[in-house]
Amino acid sequence: MAATAYSTALLGGARLAGVVGGAAVPPSAVLLPRRNSTSPLRFQDAPRLSLLRVKASSDDTSAASGDELIADLKAKWDAVENKSTVLTYGGGAIIALWLTSVIVGAINSVPLLPKIMELVGLGYTGWFVYRYLLFKESRKELADDIESLKKKIDGTE
Repeated sequence: MAATAYSTALLGGARLAGVVGGAAVPPSAVLLPRRNSTSPLRFQDAPRLSLLRVKASSDDTSAASGDELIADLKAKWDAVENKSTVLTYGGGAIIALWLTSVIVGAINSVPLLPKIMELVGLGYTGWFVYRYLLFKESRKELADDIESLKKKIDGTE
């Protein structure tokens, strides 16, 4: 096994010198490893692929947008009249999410039940597509149903 190793690097389209056996090699002499051919590939012959370009910027908008977000959330929280209700609903939502995760995990551990649930889901998806998405009239009906639901949630209906 040969102890000769070739190393190359490409950084932002610039060629860097390689090191062969501890000695620095100029960029023009850096070779790529052989690929089942008799002639070595020179670095200049290799295709230049520039997949990632990074540009430095002194504009720090992430910190400003973070501060704006925190200020906006604080203003909205101060505008809430019944904070205990919001905290109760938020806590209930977190507990419901956790409980749902536990139930799904328990159902998933039963050997045959996940496949049956997949079949039920596929059947419902097929019915939904046939009922609401296949024909123009039914798509319009679905859009009207969604709009009426939005109005009920907004309280404008």
